Amino acid sequence: MRARAGALALLVVVAGCSLSERGGEERRSGTPISVTPLDGSGELPPELPILVGAAGGTLTHVVVQAAGRPVEGVFSADRSQWRSARPMTPGTSYSVEATATGPDGPGSRTVRFSTKPAAKTFAVTTLVPNKEDTGLTVGVGMPIILTFDKPVTDRVSVERNLFVQASKPVDGAWHWLDAKNVVFRPRHYWPPYTKVRVTARLAGIRGGDGMYGKQDYTRDFKIGRSQISVADTQTHHMKIELDGRQIKDMPISAGSGDVFRHHTTSGIHVAMSREDVTVMTSPDAGPGQAGYYETTVYNSVRISNTGEYVHGAPWSVGDQGNSNVSHGCVNVSPENAKWFKNNTLVGDPIVVTGTPRRLDADNGWSYWQDDWPAWLKRSRLRAALSDPL
Repeated sequence: MRARAGALALLVVVAGCSLSERGGEERRSGTPISVTPLDGSGELPPELPILVGAAGGTLTHVVVQAAGRPVEGVFSADRSQWRSARPMTPGTSYSVEATATGPDGPGSRTVRFSTKPAAKTFAVTTLVPNKEDTGLTVGVGMPIILTFDKPVTDRVSVERNLFVQASKPVDGAWHWLDAKNVVFRPRHYWPPYTKVRVTARLAGIRGGDGMYGKQDYTRDFKIGRSQISVADTQTHHMKIELDGRQIKDMPISAGSGDVFRHHTTSGIHVAMSREDVTVMTSPDAGPGQAGYYETTVYNSVRISNTGEYVHGAPWSVGDQGNSNVSHGCVNVSPENAKWFKNNTLVGDPIVVTGTPRRLDADNGWSYWQDDWPAWLKRSRLRAALSDPL
């Protein structure tokens, strides 16, 4: 995702004096302490950091508060500098109390300033995976998806504050689908049995002109076992591997291809939902029109946004294993459909091969269709790291 370590900015101070809020010199005794922003400043841009420094000395105590709440920060290795861990919050009053020691003796400083209010805020409306849809134990192909309620124009600022931690080493990166949707995926499938935490540290983060994040978000989830299914539309079989060992070989019937849109799309699909009952209707015709259909199917696993499922199809059992007759779904027997739904995790890869119709990388969660260089092209930081958990 990105390297997180960075050197603290150097603070330039004038020994023995500092500027007062009126802009003049203020005589001080002891080790001089510099604070940025300046005392008495108002209407400050919230994205600025708070910096404290002791010229030729050591900071012994730094307490920063935002409207009475403590502000986290880090000292430099020699404790000559302190920097806030994150930008300031819009429309907030701050106080800084600092003490230092040095050749000039003990020194102290108290500074107060405030930030300008946000003209508008933005928030996360959807963070996937979520407990309601996935149970938070997901397959090795699971993406992390954030959807915002307003378009984000300062994508660098936002992406810099999106953190992914994993209990096993993972290379991964964020990828902007558009101004309101950003996705994280590893370079390769997640390692099985990995614990993952995603943190969107967005409170006070600039998302655009006058727009700042409303709050932070955190989500913990687990990667389950590795189950990868490969449906070959030429052999009419779907082989399923569990942790690298084949456990099933199901006869299937895929899209007939009588018209191009009836081919099942070839590519790396990802299981998006598991449904007991699904009502399928024709995407090309409405009720009363030629070609319209409405069919209820049972035990289905959704694999795209264009109506493709793996589902039970008792009417095509005779074709399963020898020919393709569907409108694009992967048909299996009712018995196999029930097993597949019950043993599939949301996020499991389901690979379809053998058709001329290619799966688009933005069709459902099919982000694995992009190779790694293509994926990084829409990452603002162009980094490929996740942080240890």
